[in-house]
Amino acid sequence: MLGPRLGTSRTALLTAVGTAAFLLVWSVAALSGMTSRNFLPAPWDVVLRFAQLVVEPFAGFTLFEHLLSSFRRFATGFALAVAVGIPLGLLMAWFPWVDRIVSPAFDAVRFVAPIAWVPFAALWFGTGIGGPVLIIFMGAFPPVLINTYRGARNVDRKYIEAARMLGASHFRAMTQVLLPAAVPSIVAGLRISAGLGWQSLVGAELIVASSGVGYLMVKGQASVSTATVMSGMVAIGVVGVLIDIALRRLQQSIETRRGL
Repeated sequence: MLGPRLGTSRTALLTAVGTAAFLLVWSVAALSGMTSRNFLPAPWDVVLRFAQLVVEPFAGFTLFEHLLSSFRRFATGFALAVAVGIPLGLLMAWFPWVDRIVSPAFDAVRFVAPIAWVPFAALWFGTGIGGPVLIIFMGAFPPVLINTYRGARNVDRKYIEAARMLGASHFRAMTQVLLPAAVPSIVAGLRISAGLGWQSLVGAELIVASSGVGYLMVKGQASVSTATVMSGMVAIGVVGVLIDIALRRLQQSIETRRGL
């Protein structure tokens, strides 16, 4: 049984205490002399390096330019996953024969980690945009398809029967009955998909990219600059949180309109 929900102010206080404790332990470890500051910089070293990367190019670009390059790849792969996953999920839910054809191959592919596609992406696309987009797609596609399929399959049968009795075509039934009913499930899947896609992007950029935050981190590691690597990690985390917040608000807005 879950305990009572914490108040907003108490939650904020506990968050602040936890963050302060983490930074304190980190600072003590960095200042203890147990290891070189090159390998374990203090928090303020990372902040200073982050600010420096914002204005000074590193590995060819500033931090924001690397982020923009990463986000372009993410947006392309994520949009492709949505464009394929939603229609295919609806088709699988509406036509049993499509489900029987697609499911075996999909079930085999979705258990392959997106990072496992890196060697193929490197061979097929080199360091162009195609490699990272493929890896992002393979990370983002399964949650979109699964949630669309489940949302459409859970539609009340009476609505489907009513559409059929009124002579609705397959296309109209899918777009006007299945799709609206599956929207909450689809949006929930988009949050998962976006998170996996963003994580997959960073893994791809570590190997098959010549720009982006992952590439910046690789160059930081090559130059033994842990502060640079950590700055990239901070940027990745902040952007990931912003993407999730945007999708969470979209989900809450849809649920509010539907009275969920």
